[in-house]
Amino acid sequence: MSATVLILPGWQGSGPEHWQMRWADRHGYAVVEQNDWQRPRRGDWLARLDEVVIDTPGPLVLAAHSLGCIQVAAWAAVSQQTSRIRGALLVAPGDVEMPELKELLPGWQPIMRQPLPFKSTVVGSQNDPFCSVERAQGLAQDWGAQWVDLGLAGHINAESSLGDWPEGHALLQTLLKE
Repeated sequence: MSATVLILPGWQGSGPEHWQMRWADRHGYAVVEQNDWQRPRRGDWLARLDEVVIDTPGPLVLAAHSLGCIQVAAWAAVSQQTSRIRGALLVAPGDVEMPELKELLPGWQPIMRQPLPFKSTVVGSQNDPFCSVERAQGLAQDWGAQWVDLGLAGHINAESSLGDWPEGHALLQTLLKE
């Protein structure tokens, strides 16, 4: 049975030019919608992901961006549904422990750093304003994830001019085939 891809946007959601929304439009992937994109509450976001996982039949692959990556790690630490996940593509994790983000995103600290119970790939950038490359590599290591360095790609979002980001989609396809 082929896996269903769940798109997990970060704080403030992903606009129409973001690779996540382009993938959802082009490939029919399901976007996990949150009740409040502006003031994300960790408990609400984890409960919502659990609901979607429970309600979606078959195996799943997660494609998360920024706060969505932190959501996946936190969810994996508490959910009883993790066996349903075949893999996770975790792109540009947001460092919610940075002083600038800590104030804006209360309740998201600490970042859960236990090994993820499913195969995962973390993609980071050398010049991400929301997470240093060293922090992103450390998260990948703690999560037991493969590390992919995208070079100078900013926050790996719409402003990074990636378009449909076929290289990222190839990484997702690898997880889908496992």
